[in-house]
Amino acid sequence: MIDLEGMLPADHQARVVWEFVGTLDLSALYEAIKSVEGAAGRPASDPAVLMALWLYATIDGVGSARELDRLCNHNPAYRWLAGGVPLNHHMLSDFRVEHETLLDRLLTESVTALKVAGTISLAEVAIDGTKVRANASRDSFKTESKLEQVEAEMEQRIAALKSEVHSDTSASSRRKHAARKRAAEEVKGRAQVARVTLNQLRAERAERAKTHPKDEAKKSEPKASLTDSQARVMCFPDGAMRPAYNAQIAITPREGIIVSVEMTDRRNDSGLAGPVVEDIVRRYGETPETLLVDTHYATSEDICELAEHPAGPVTVYAPPPKDREDVKPETIAERAKKREREPPAVKEWRARMATASAKALYRRRKLIERINAHLKNHGFGFMPVRGIRKAKAVALWHALANNLIAAHRLRTQSVSMAIP
Repeated sequence: MIDLEGMLPADHQARVVWEFVGTLDLSALYEAIKSVEGAAGRPASDPAVLMALWLYATIDGVGSARELDRLCNHNPAYRWLAGGVPLNHHMLSDFRVEHETLLDRLLTESVTALKVAGTISLAEVAIDGTKVRANASRDSFKTESKLEQVEAEMEQRIAALKSEVHSDTSASSRRKHAARKRAAEEVKGRAQVARVTLNQLRAERAERAKTHPKDEAKKSEPKASLTDSQARVMCFPDGAMRPAYNAQIAITPREGIIVSVEMTDRRNDSGLAGPVVEDIVRRYGETPETLLVDTHYATSEDICELAEHPAGPVTVYAPPPKDREDVKPETIAERAKKREREPPAVKEWRARMATASAKALYRRRKLIERINAHLKNHGFGFMPVRGIRKAKAVALWHALANNLIAAHRLRTQSVSMAIP
């Protein structure tokens, strides 16, 4: 006999996670349970237990459902959270990605609770994008001709398997052939989805070619992945090109609370300031007064639109791009004329960023790099699932786990400061 309650310290993180889950509104998960008292079916596993297990696993850097299932049988903290509830890795894997809408709502509600309590303020928000490796390889990216070839091969294979099933009377052989047929149909389906993605990529390239024809002409034929058609090959900080997603994260820099997270297939962050602010307005009904972003993140159009946002003006703090000095005098004169014709909001931004106070305020943006590093150290550097919808669900788990620990730290600090 093992006393799990006695083995777990009173201040253990697992207890903090369970206390947090107890404050969440999980009524939608309970209402979806069909095996209730008086009806057929085995007792369902408690959704609160599954929620607590994934939150604690995310904090612990565990991203595998199989590993989480194993820990629930051997690790005291995970066993304490599981509480003897029947689990398996299929159930855990499905639960992680099936409730994106609920996780999105829980992020909004938990941040709103911190805001109402005065723990955080949305007056100042920092935004940054970070690349997350997709669950696909470079070799899985194929051109349209290669995808058509794969489709044709799978068609032939499916037809051959169908004829073999009809001619073979053995039940075991039929089952094997059926499994092979399902695998071939899956590959064919993924090839068809990848071809749809290729059409989207061509449309995007044609749009970019209107403004940058020389750059687009140098690029090779577009490719899409057979493994994860929504992933894109992106350039990472180390210069390597890898299949990835671009996670957009907004935080309150002083407290380290994530207020918004979104997964995109964009290779760069330019022009994404507006959509992130719109997501903050959707969640909390207000805009941040101050927005800290990197150079090129907010375009001139973004700066103008955010300065006159219907939900409230947003003041953008971002270093202006450095001007080249090794140019002709005529180029410098033309640049000055263009600056004179810029909208007032852009002129104000340039003048603002030249002041020492703005530079000092902008230094707080570097705190979001700490959050990105923290997320990567806890498993966010690699996406264990495929598809942008499932990838967002995983990102929301990381956001909730980060906020849980950050809020606990802030409450602990406030209590210690209040004690004389």
